[in-house]
Amino acid sequence: MKDKTLSVSAINEGTVIDHIPAGQLFDVISILGLNKLETQITFGTNLQSKKLGKKAIIKIEGKFFDPDEINRIALVAPQAKLNIIHNYVVTEKRVVEVPETIVGIVKCMNPKCITNHEEVTTQFTVIDKKEVALKCHYCEKITDRKHFQIN
Repeated sequence: MKDKTLSVSAINEGTVIDHIPAGQLFDVISILGLNKLETQITFGTNLQSKKLGKKAIIKIEGKFFDPDEINRIALVAPQAKLNIIHNYVVTEKRVVEVPETIVGIVKCMNPKCITNHEEVTTQFTVIDKKEVALKCHYCEKITDRKHFQIN
C-alpha cells in the first residue's frame, strides 16, 4: 500500500502562528500582508483542535513579528500562539494578547468621527479582550471584531 501522507517541511528560522480559528485564517494573512512576502509560507486550515474544534496554522520562513504586527494578530485571532523558530527548534512560545489600547490599526466605524475627516490617528480602548470590542477615544463609538476594519 502506498503512503498517502503529505509532509510539510520544517522551517529553519521564522515564526509559526498556531491556534488561529479556522474562519480567521485569511483575515490573519490579509492584515499581516503575508501575500506580499517573498519567503516560504505554509498554511493549513480546518485542522482538528481539542481547544477550538477546527483551527488554522501559518508557518513563515524568515519572518519575526514586531509588537504592532502581533497586536494585529490579536485583533482577529486573540487566542493565537506564536512559536519562534531558530535552527529548526522552537526557542520561544508567545501567547498573543490583546493590548489595553489600539493606536492607528483600526478604522473607526462612525462616519462622523473626526478620525474619518481629519488626519488624526485612531485610538481605541479595548473594553472586551475575549470577544475584542473597542471604544473610540474620540467619538466613543463601540465596535466589535465582526464590524471593525483594519487599516
